[in-house]
Amino acid sequence: MEKKGEIKNSTKAFEKGLHSLGKGQYILTLYITGTTPRSIRAIENIRQICETYLKGRYELAVIDIYQQPALAKGQQIIAAPTLLKKLPLPLRRIIGDLSDTDRVLYGLDLKPKE
Repeated sequence: MEKKGEIKNSTKAFEKGLHSLGKGQYILTLYITGTTPRSIRAIENIRQICETYLKGRYELAVIDIYQQPALAKGQQIIAAPTLLKKLPLPLRRIIGDLSDTDRVLYGLDLKPKE
């Protein structure tokens, strides 16, 4: 029979494991509008950031809202390009061509605010 202290310790371990589950893996979706210069820059910028700061720890999907408007509507995307960070929580949206690397790193929680 488990004692109260053992149950509390196993609960803490479970909660800690649950919290860290999505911590290392980043799930990102970039919504773009066709092959415009801003869209192309956004793709290049996020790929460079991911390869530099998240190598091997990310999944990146690029969705053209002209080709798949229902996906953008479902996520309430109102501007493009928009980067959506699904994991790790909290969910974040970064709008623009992602050329301001510091701003993107802050939005992805990869760089602490000064």
